[in-house]
Amino acid sequence: MRGLHKRNGRAGKLKLGIVGLPNVGKSTLFNAITSAKAEVANYPFCTIEPNTGVAFVPDERLDVLNEMYGAKKLTRTAIEFVDIAGLVEGASQGKGLGNRFLSHVREVDAIVHVVRCFVDDDVVHVGDGVYPARDVETINTELILSDLEVLERRIEKTAKHLKADAKYQKEFDFLQELRKFLNLGNAARSFVCSEEQADFLAASHLLSAKPVLFAANFSEDELRNGIDDNKYFKELCLIAKTENATVVPISAKLEEEISQLLEEEKKFFSQDTNSRESGLETLIKASYSALGLISFLTAGPQEVRAWPIRKGTSAQSAAGKIHSDMEKGFIKAEVINYSDLVACGGITKAKEKGLVRLEGKSYVIRDGDVVLFRFNV
Repeated sequence: MRGLHKRNGRAGKLKLGIVGLPNVGKSTLFNAITSAKAEVANYPFCTIEPNTGVAFVPDERLDVLNEMYGAKKLTRTAIEFVDIAGLVEGASQGKGLGNRFLSHVREVDAIVHVVRCFVDDDVVHVGDGVYPARDVETINTELILSDLEVLERRIEKTAKHLKADAKYQKEFDFLQELRKFLNLGNAARSFVCSEEQADFLAASHLLSAKPVLFAANFSEDELRNGIDDNKYFKELCLIAKTENATVVPISAKLEEEISQLLEEEKKFFSQDTNSRESGLETLIKASYSALGLISFLTAGPQEVRAWPIRKGTSAQSAAGKIHSDMEKGFIKAEVINYSDLVACGGITKAKEKGLVRLEGKSYVIRDGDVVLFRFNV
């Protein structure tokens, strides 16, 4: 059989955890992202069991292709967001809701760390004032302390294996080096390692190794009036550089209010603020990027769809995202860049111009590739 196969399965949802100290705006942001109704209150530990909700990654390309093909179905990439209980100093020793917090962080693929960058005497803060550096350090320290416990057990286990087999020497040396790095207060995600060491790091399942995105939470007025001179924002941006992380400025309260508007009202709001994209859309896209993901697209009269894959994924592996039969029986991939397809006004014209390429199994898929897989079963 050759052509596009009907799917019998779907890839699991991507999961991001929204974390931060109590009362920094986590649940408010969660409500905005998912249009859910998580409880929001002005006291610590309002969230105990994590709330979960699904948001879709904004992708204007899908809307264009959907109009071009008149597809019966349009499927966007879904991301699951988890609103995790606020963490306090001592969580790694069980203080507050520490043990539950850490177990919930362990289940997510990446972290959205909400950091308060606004002053409001009416909103309780667990610390003495607004200090982003202290807040980030508090979260990181608890994750690192938990990681060090995990790492100690792994080092002991690897040492036992090493006595019987010298092949464990590289892993043992790496783990000891990583332990020194963590003991200096550094998050595992900042550890520079080789490809082989990256496999060791992944196998360690450390909390501080998870990709992080900082959501700088402002009041609506501060965000509207400009934040370039905001000392809290500057402080957070400097921290993000050391962790190779992105900072997205946002007003969680404003975004929650916008999320409750009707679609027509949202359009008027965007025109009024001269913004093509809301802070929320920017955050969701940045979350997608923080996971190291890109999208390839499939398009036809039945369905237009975005498929999430890791950067560097081969055409054959990408085919497996749609169906395992495609990967096993992979022959070739018909590929065209989204922009070229749109410029031609359709696939027929694009083929006439020679813009549709036949790629083999080792071809590395690029973001925005529109792909039709050829395969045999």
